[in-house]
Amino acid sequence: MMNTKDPLTSSVAFFMVLMLFILSSGCKKGLPEDRESIGLDTRFTQTVYSPVLGRNTLFSDNLFIGASSQPLNFKIINMRTRDGSPAPELTKNTPVQVWSQPYLGTEKSIDEIEAKRKMENRPLFEIREHSGQFLMWSAATSTLLKTQPDSGYVFDVEMSNTGGRRYFRDLKLMPLKEHPFEPSVLDPITGLSRYIGVIPSSISNMRGARTNQRLFYDDITVLFNKVSGGSNSLKFRFVDSLFKPIDPNGFNLTKWDQLVHGFNMVKTNESVTYNVAYPIPLVAFQTPYTNVAGNRAHTLFKYERQGFGNIREEASLSLDFSIYEKGNWEIIIWFTGERPKFTND
Repeated sequence: MMNTKDPLTSSVAFFMVLMLFILSSGCKKGLPEDRESIGLDTRFTQTVYSPVLGRNTLFSDNLFIGASSQPLNFKIINMRTRDGSPAPELTKNTPVQVWSQPYLGTEKSIDEIEAKRKMENRPLFEIREHSGQFLMWSAATSTLLKTQPDSGYVFDVEMSNTGGRRYFRDLKLMPLKEHPFEPSVLDPITGLSRYIGVIPSSISNMRGARTNQRLFYDDITVLFNKVSGGSNSLKFRFVDSLFKPIDPNGFNLTKWDQLVHGFNMVKTNESVTYNVAYPIPLVAFQTPYTNVAGNRAHTLFKYERQGFGNIREEASLSLDFSIYEKGNWEIIIWFTGERPKFTND
């Protein structure tokens, strides 16, 4: 049989394939490497930060990422006062309390709660490395930092990735003085009291013992009082217009053992006291002891009585609150007009 293959044709074909391979390899080597980008549209949507001192304050949703490639790295630079002086109080490391394990609201003792927290050295005001969120730690107080009406501080932020870096200039930090509890009676600028107390969060179907008339918000004032000595505790007291004690047992439907996340409850005919861990609530997280948002403790005081016509009447008073400063606190619920009516008709 005759061999029909042409040696010249085979050589040309081989040469063409070899050249195509070399050319394609060369083209690939000449292509630029993929690089991350720094978007010109990236910006901080909030440029003035006014945290209330004495509590952990996280500023989130404050950054528009835009066209920048992630992950991004952020750091605060050039922290200074408004006149350009250095501000070492905000750049040096300070002991702050952090959670090493998640708080669940099911802990059975103070020791179990404290075992989930530890101390670390960090700047009082810092930026989260990859999110751009700012955090002011509760260890920051008005004895350490400038507060309004002072003009406060100015700082810059460096943002970077493998594609480059960008700077955001002249962000402002203008802290407010501490509010040890909320709802607060203090002026946010001066720190002085504006009111005697606050009103309850809700009142339902409460009647006065003397007139049998409905009680309203302006008939009740809630006072927060910090007393010296002892360990961390929280006491609830009820008093009449003359500040004479009202027996808490009159609130006979109250679930005292579930009122707050506290321990070793002591109930007398004048008060109810718990050992607690501060702040209250411990974190912004919904538990059986908080409101729906998880940012306030929710306490409900209820009772029932028999009204006219043998009709069962259920009444209640609630208070949503926060306490940020540890110590021995008492919450006094002051019936400034008349006592609540607990007796049957």
